Amino acid sequence: MTIETVRMKTADGGCIKGEIHLHQAPAATVVVHGATGVPMGYYRKFAAWLGNHHQCHVLIYAYRDSDLKAPQKLRASRVSMSDWGVDDQTAALEYMLGNYPHLPLHTIGHSLGGMCLPFHEQANRVATHTAVNAGPAYWKDHPLWFMPQVIMFWFLLGPLATRLFGYFPGKLIGLKSDLPANVYWQWRRWCTNPSFYEVDWGKKINRPEPGRIAVPVHLVSTSDDHMIPPFKVQQLARYFPDALTSYTCIEPTYLGLKEVGHIGIFSSRNRDIWPILAKQVSNSIRKFPLTKGQNRSRFQPIRNM
Repeated sequence: MTIETVRMKTADGGCIKGEIHLHQAPAATVVVHGATGVPMGYYRKFAAWLGNHHQCHVLIYAYRDSDLKAPQKLRASRVSMSDWGVDDQTAALEYMLGNYPHLPLHTIGHSLGGMCLPFHEQANRVATHTAVNAGPAYWKDHPLWFMPQVIMFWFLLGPLATRLFGYFPGKLIGLKSDLPANVYWQWRRWCTNPSFYEVDWGKKINRPEPGRIAVPVHLVSTSDDHMIPPFKVQQLARYFPDALTSYTCIEPTYLGLKEVGHIGIFSSRNRDIWPILAKQVSNSIRKFPLTKGQNRSRFQPIRNM
């Protein structure tokens, strides 16, 4: 595998940075859409493993202004969460479609990265989509023991710190990155509204076209994810009404893992889970059988949710 650094233009004139893990004889391409506040480098080992084991080119990238470190640049940023989910994800998708039109394209999205495919104009050209720990989060739907942190994040410390700093200081409260203020405020609006991102449809973002997606969509949750609990991941199916949707809940203890949570699923220490995330890619090129780990996960088809 070799790695090529790329820059991709968004429809509104922005630019995002990424890297493609290139296979010598690719049978497919994959775009990995990341989660909010998670650096591109976090997905690097997964991309290398995916490319090597499943014979594909793999693109990972950073959302605009998600890797800023200077406070003055963070304060100056005007990007929003919908910019990341719609414009940036679309740019990554179209870059791979444009450069490798002869290869089938698969998408694997983590959290925010798994929720926005219905907004992408060329979503109908995606062969399969895997949404990992992604769902319409709502602040009242978290476990009771986690509620003090939720209240601090959305109603106390989070808003106060964002107003004080002029950006969301995520690193100070345990996230992997600081976030532009508009990202935090839109994220907050979605997660404190029972309709989630539908609150911005036709306003901050265009209405999605879910009919574009009539391909296999695999929803994957981890049983110990308290940020997007498994039942919220299952609810994501309603945004893919015409897709062939399936659901897998991963029990970490079944795989000999102590914990996985919301973010840890892409960590190299949990690489025994990765074949589950790659199942649709491997099935589509009919090369790699299911692993023992996959057989031990819970699998349940979803229809008309």
